[in-house]
Amino acid sequence: MTQISSNLLGAIGGVPRPDTDVVVDARDVNKWFGRLHVLKDVCLQVKRQETVVIIGPSGSGKTTFIRCVNHLEKIQGGRIFVNGHLIGYREAGGGTKLVEDKEKNIAKQRQEIGMVFQRFNLFPHMTAIENIIEAPINVRGMPHDEAMVMGRALLERVGLAAKEKVYPNQLSGGQQQRIAIARALAMKPALMLFDEPTSALDPEMIGEVLEVMKELAREGMTMIVVSHEMGFAREVANRVVMMDDGVVVEEGTPDQIFSGPTQERTKAFLSKIL
Repeated sequence: MTQISSNLLGAIGGVPRPDTDVVVDARDVNKWFGRLHVLKDVCLQVKRQETVVIIGPSGSGKTTFIRCVNHLEKIQGGRIFVNGHLIGYREAGGGTKLVEDKEKNIAKQRQEIGMVFQRFNLFPHMTAIENIIEAPINVRGMPHDEAMVMGRALLERVGLAAKEKVYPNQLSGGQQQRIAIARALAMKPALMLFDEPTSALDPEMIGEVLEVMKELAREGMTMIVVSHEMGFAREVANRVVMMDDGVVVEEGTPDQIFSGPTQERTKAFLSKIL
């Protein structure tokens, strides 16, 4: 992949500076699916330029939590703030209850939050660059020529400059995921969420996606990553958060979590995967 200049990074939204050093502030977040209590008083702060990797067994609430951060899932208790703004809701009754915000306000909030899913979700009828420039043009009102310059810079950034006119079904899984990352970056987000971005990839394609994510971390993009890639967590994360049964079991630096976890549940989980 080709490194691009800091000036160009600024032009395409490399690392926006939010209004506060705390980008994500989740306070006592609760979420139910019917009778299933999937998030139980989850509290988590993520500071600007931090990479936080969330680990834990399947069904622990990891994916549900990051989907709540951009209001793809509604919470039933607590608050989630991004850049100091309450996500998905407005307070009523003197701040004692939440009322879901208007959809146009929620959509505006999501513009600041990029998300990369397990599945790539690219538009199959659009080329790589068309996938990247669609939202900047139609949501942010960016002129087409400007969007094309940005789109080509992002393709270069993820190592796919030669794939500008290629359709998704002509790309490997790893290439599609890198296009998905570029598409998320095109909206100049202050925060990037990754939901197990390598889980649907063949083993030989995982490294190319992780390398893009490592580069983003080095550049200072604020990221929350749900992942089973423990090598990535060791190398890149500022903090590792262990979740199980809807709660944060413990959190700490990679060295603290992988070399000296304090909680028996964390020790048991890591003993099975390391």
